[in-house]
Formats: sequence, structure tokens, C-alpha cells
Amino acid sequence: MSEASLSGGKKLHIGFSVAPTWLKGRRPEPGEAPSAQDPAAFYIDLAKRAEAAKLDFVFKVDYLYLNPALANGSPGSVGFEPNILLAAMARETSRIGLVTTASTTFNPPYVVARQLQSLHWLSQGRAGLNIVTSIEGAENFGDAPMPSPEVRYRKAAEFTEVVRQLWQSYPPAGDGTGKSAARAIDHQREFFSVKGPLNVLAHEAGAPPLFQAGASEIGREFSASVADATFAAAPDMAASIELRADLRRRAERLGRRADDVRVLPGLYFFLAPTREEAWELHARAHAYLTRERRLESLKTVIGLDASHLAPADRITPDMLPARQAPVRSRTHADLLRRFIEENSPTLEKVLARPEVVGSAHWVSVGTVADVVADIAEWFEAGAMDGFIALPGGSTGSLNLFFDELVPELVRRGLFRADYEGTTLRDHLGMR
Repeated sequence: MSEASLSGGKKLHIGFSVAPTWLKGRRPEPGEAPSAQDPAAFYIDLAKRAEAAKLDFVFKVDYLYLNPALANGSPGSVGFEPNILLAAMARETSRIGLVTTASTTFNPPYVVARQLQSLHWLSQGRAGLNIVTSIEGAENFGDAPMPSPEVRYRKAAEFTEVVRQLWQSYPPAGDGTGKSAARAIDHQREFFSVKGPLNVLAHEAGAPPLFQAGASEIGREFSASVADATFAAAPDMAASIELRADLRRRAERLGRRADDVRVLPGLYFFLAPTREEAWELHARAHAYLTRERRLESLKTVIGLDASHLAPADRITPDMLPARQAPVRSRTHADLLRRFIEENSPTLEKVLARPEVVGSAHWVSVGTVADVVADIAEWFEAGAMDGFIALPGGSTGSLNLFFDELVPELVRRGLFRADYEGTTLRDHLGMR
């Protein structure tokens, strides 16, 4: 297969998660990362490096709670409000997209619409919004329990509709009479009552692109209806191919074009000069996960208590709890159930799965050539439109990504050599 044939000349879309995933599971080595005393500089430096590599955007995940057992004072555990952090990045960069995260479960749409439009202006059209329904944190917003997934997604759909209406409620030009073109939206439905208009003028770059990460049945339908890009949980290529094909079909059924929904799985990579060193990084990053913690994670993911099984014992489909059983994440549960149903794997293999030890991301371990080959294979197979870079193992892995892997993708014609536009919509091909 020639390099020119890969994906018919299409280019990858690459985002970069600014959460320092390479520190996961261990303390940073001396001199490995900036002190927690200046975490803003830590994040801004990552944004600058991502922009120098011509990536589409940086992405800030957000959680509205803190697990005290996991707090370690490293830059990665500093839970900055993402809009404030990305506003700081906007002043230090000029081209890279800035994708923030907002919970539709806990935030009012007017506030989020205003924050995003403000970030859009501060960055001159580079803002994007990752819509999340949240699965934890209800106790920080009152005494009510977490709503069901069905209610959360119904609320998310209405939230998104309101935000879009507000972004359109104060257009950048009037009718030539000198009068304001701003208009009320007068929205009144199940979850929200919002009069409008928004008090921030719309930016001429167009509305901020929307991102979404749900891969459950209800999440897919929502993503196909509103998302410009989906942050896919795809632990293997088959899962990503199926998800992308399904989202494209759903988008067309909903009156959109198939290409309107870009599928971007998270790529959790461990890079080193040799394969042996890369696998050592992978092992070290997960060494803190004891067998007991993995078994507890398995129980959380799909509700299965496997503590009585030996590592070589197989987990068969008949051992799985009912699908209706409550789980932390329906997306992760569905992915792991599919793997078990198709393979009847040993307990040892299940406890090593991305859904159990991580966030169900695609994991690639090896040299730069190895990981580039993985990326090319997935892209050519139609498994993705790009990926979210999640460096693992060490700052060495991070440096190899920027210094060698991205340039190799450019050399192969899989990624841009320079920006062709100035806005996030330009980078995503949304002209």
C-alpha cells in the first residue's frame, strides 16, 4: 500500500489532551515536570508545543468533584476551571483551537453560552465546546441524586439547543438601520426557561464547534444529532470502525452529512527508542493498580465480581450480569461486555483491558515507527478521522510525540505541514 493511497489524501485531525497523562500512577521524577506552584505555566507550555506541531486543538477535560484518594498535588491534579485556563492559553497562542468542557447536568445554558462566546472572542474564533452529561459530582450541587442517563441526555439535548439559539441571538451585523439585531429566544421547555438574547455579540468565525463523547446507544444518537466531532472510547480498531460507521449512518438519518461527525478516539501511547523500553513504561504506569484494585474496577465497570476466579479462568458471556444492572459508565460497560461476548477471555486478559485499567482508550505501545504504523492502519481502515493524543509513561514519550511522531505523520502525507486557516472551524474543515 503506497503512502499516497492512505485515506484518499485526507488528513488526520489531531487534538491534544493537556492533562498530564504521562504522570498517571506514579510521582513525577525530579525535574520531570514544573512544580505545582506554577501549574498555569505547565499547561500553557503544552499548548505552545501543540501549536508548534500544528495540531487542530488542545482539549481540557473537566470534573466537578475530587476523589481525595487520587489527589497528589501534581500539575495534573489541579482542577482549574477550563475556560479560565484556556483564556490564559488564548493570550499565549495564535492558531491552535481551544476546546473546553461543560457539564449540561449542572450548568445553566446561558452562562455556558456566554463563557464560550467570550472565549471565542478572546481567541479570535478558536473556541470549541465539549458537551458532557457528567456521571459524578451531584453531591456538590445539592442533595438530589444523580439523574438517570435518559434524563441527563434529554437535558443535554435541550441545553445544546438553548446554547445554539443564544449564540445566534445577537448576530454581528444589523439591518443597516443602526438598530441592534439582537432578539429574545423565549425558550421554555422541560428543563430550562431562558428569555435571551445573549449579551455577547456573535463572532464572525461562526459558532464554536461542538464535541461529545458518549458511545452508548443514547449517547450515539445525541452525538450524531449535534456533534461536529466525537471523542470516541474505542479500545480496539473493530470497536472504532463500528462506532464511526454507526455515527455516520445516524447523522444521515437525522438530515446531516456523514462527514459532519468526525470520530476522534483517544490514543494513549507509550513511546520509547525500543519496544522493550516502551513496554517497561506501560508496566510502570499501571504498576499501582493491584489485582484487588483491578477486580474492584471490573466490578464497577460491568457489575461482575470475579474475585473467586484464577487468572487463567475464562469469563464467559453467561457470567455477565444483566444489562440493566446499574454501572458507572454505560459506554465502558458496553465495550467490555462486547469483548467478553466475542472472546470469552481469561480473567488475566480482562483485568488488563483499557476499560478496566484506564478510560477505554486505544493503547499503542512501541517505537515511533510502531505507533505511526498503528495510526496509519486505523486511518486507512476507516476507524477514525483523527485522534486525541494522550501521551503515556514519561516526558520522554511526550517529547517523542512532538519531535518525531508528528513530523513522521507529516512526511507520510497524513497530517498538515502548516495551518491553512486561523480558526478551529478551519482546522476541522468546517468552512
